[in-house]
Amino acid sequence: MSKNVEILVKRQDSPKAPSYWVEFSVPYEEGMNVISLLQGIRRDPKDKSGKSVTPVTWESSCLEEVCGACTMVINGKVRQACTALVDQLEQPIKLEPMSKFPVERDLRVNRQRIFDNLKKVNAWVEVDGYHDLGPGPRQNPDDQTTTYKYSECMSCGCCMEVCPQFTKDNDFIGAAVLGQARLFNMHPTGEMQMPKRLDKVTDKGGIQDCGLAQQCVKACPKHIPLVEAIGQLQRDITVNKVFGSLKK
Repeated sequence: MSKNVEILVKRQDSPKAPSYWVEFSVPYEEGMNVISLLQGIRRDPKDKSGKSVTPVTWESSCLEEVCGACTMVINGKVRQACTALVDQLEQPIKLEPMSKFPVERDLRVNRQRIFDNLKKVNAWVEVDGYHDLGPGPRQNPDDQTTTYKYSECMSCGCCMEVCPQFTKDNDFIGAAVLGQARLFNMHPTGEMQMPKRLDKVTDKGGIQDCGLAQQCVKACPKHIPLVEAIGQLQRDITVNKVFGSLKK
């Protein structure tokens, strides 16, 4: 007798439409993850009663926990669907969109706020052209080890989903963006923009809105030391203010 996987999907037909739950039953296959469940629904879009429904909408890309596109709430925990294995999940498997970002449809959300805030804090290394400038400044191995960890951030939104300070209605930029500000402050070339970056980090919705609840560290799938980044940013801001005052 074939075995089925029971799934509950929180659906929403458009950004302003009310949400509702639909139950599905998908034939089990060994090694399934949540993405393969959703693909099974898409191949035969019928609810558990056999009624035809529109296919469920979700977002995915790399399928190896690098891009963060398939982030959703699975059985109450925010995580990537590509690494959520069916054999390790209690059934019925409940799939919901992240609650801190606007829902576009079903499980797909709009994470543009993250990318807008990355631009706000200058989370990049500025260059003055494309001509050859020769070898750049060297970075010591200890700093390379730290910055590599920060560079693993995939802007998935997990840290913001669990953060009590990050809501749909406020301006807080969130832990991931603060971690990227720290990354580029540590970069030998990016460091030249640190004073400007620190000013942006303390703008409206900046680091002062962080309550250090530390839920971000628990939720980060890459185990990025976000609390350490926030602490170092706060020290850098203090030093920047002191030296800025002395220069006046």
